[in-house]
Amino acid sequence: MCLCGDTSQALNLHHQSHKLTLRTINIVSCSKMNLTMVPSDLPNYTAVLDVSFNEITGLRAQWTKHKLPNLHNLLLSHNGLSFISSEAFIFVKQLRYLDLSSNTLRQLDEFIFEPLVHLEVLLLYNNQISQIDRTAFTGLTSLQKLYLSQNQVSRFPLELVKDKNRLEKLSLLDLSSNRIKVLPIQDLQALPAWIKNGLYFHNNTLICDCELYSLMAHWYIRRLNSAVDFKDDHTCVHPGPDKRVLRLYDLNVHMNCSTFKETDQEAYLEQTLTLSCDTRHRNMSKTWMLPGNIVVPLGDNQSIVVLKDGSLEIKSIRPEDSGVYTCFGVSEYLNETLYVVVKVHNFTLSGNGETLNTAYTTLVGCLASVVLVLIYLYMTPCRCFCCPDQGKKNQHEDSIHSSMLSATPTHEDMATKAELNRHVAFIDPKDLQGQNGKVNPNGEEEVDEEAMQGKGKRKKSVADSISSVFSDTPIVV
Repeated sequence: MCLCGDTSQALNLHHQSHKLTLRTINIVSCSKMNLTMVPSDLPNYTAVLDVSFNEITGLRAQWTKHKLPNLHNLLLSHNGLSFISSEAFIFVKQLRYLDLSSNTLRQLDEFIFEPLVHLEVLLLYNNQISQIDRTAFTGLTSLQKLYLSQNQVSRFPLELVKDKNRLEKLSLLDLSSNRIKVLPIQDLQALPAWIKNGLYFHNNTLICDCELYSLMAHWYIRRLNSAVDFKDDHTCVHPGPDKRVLRLYDLNVHMNCSTFKETDQEAYLEQTLTLSCDTRHRNMSKTWMLPGNIVVPLGDNQSIVVLKDGSLEIKSIRPEDSGVYTCFGVSEYLNETLYVVVKVHNFTLSGNGETLNTAYTTLVGCLASVVLVLIYLYMTPCRCFCCPDQGKKNQHEDSIHSSMLSATPTHEDMATKAELNRHVAFIDPKDLQGQNGKVNPNGEEEVDEEAMQGKGKRKKSVADSISSVFSDTPIVV
């Protein structure tokens, strides 16, 4: 039994009228003693056991003969430890600090730490861990800090920080200097800031991309410890064939990633909007200030109230609620100020849809009108000037033109119609050069034979001049 380092002492303190106080410190230190196994016959008052820097290669189930109800610190670092029994911690359930760092552990089996319901700090860094069972950390309901750096972990253990299996009190997870290539970026973005503040994954083999850059740029703007403390150690591997290692925060230069910008909160009329005060520390005292530096009034009957988790709820939001909202987070160690920009659209969410439907209907109506005009222009019956007996039909052509532009009633007598149609006259073709109509290329007037027989001279219509009906040329009356 190793009790050479036993420092059990009783310190009796007496101060004036105060009662006698007894304080016991129970530390057993067997560090650097070339031990090959943990001493089994330890006093039951042992509170701290240090067996680091020895040659203990395995921690079997019966390493202690009886329960150690007072043991809260166990140090086993630098031992070459490669095996831990699934029942190794049955007799030491009160542990709060366990140091297994700098050993040769390769895997963590299922439910290996389950008995340690009071454990707060677990050190596993500088091992050779490459396999972690998903249930390895089950039962660690009090765990606050988990150190897994300098191992060979290739998968980010998302279950530790997300969903129903996550460790409720975990505030620090160190996965730096491992072999992780891809992060669950969308899931990490959705985590509360107090969890992201303690997620360390620098010095991994992450593949460079702009989503990764945006994630870390956001964290850096928020001044999260995980992004700021090791800024120069955040690197990634370029996906190109040269496999260059780049500084993550320089990807906006090397890969043209856009600069990160916080997005504004948007809402529509009459909606209920909840603003989160996403502070870096957990359980901070939070107060809100409205646009115009107005402190949020207390009371549950207000349209704007602070919820139990520190979020701000705005009921039946209106355009005048737009602006910058300020949240002040206060704790024993940190004061933090957060700003949230809110934009309120001046219509309801359903009203926006009706506007889109109206615009769609208008567009369809316009297209239908265009189709009808094209049909009228290009699918009407052939004009008389393109048919046989042009002389006779030229008269009818003029009648068509006149009927379209004149309000004079139509008469059966063609001669009378010609007289009446003199109230509406077309511009002489000679004057239409450069307009929609055409003139005779020879510059000579062709005289209609039928017109020469008693109805007066009249110029013969040219086929393409039909478009003059729709010309912008003024009509002479």
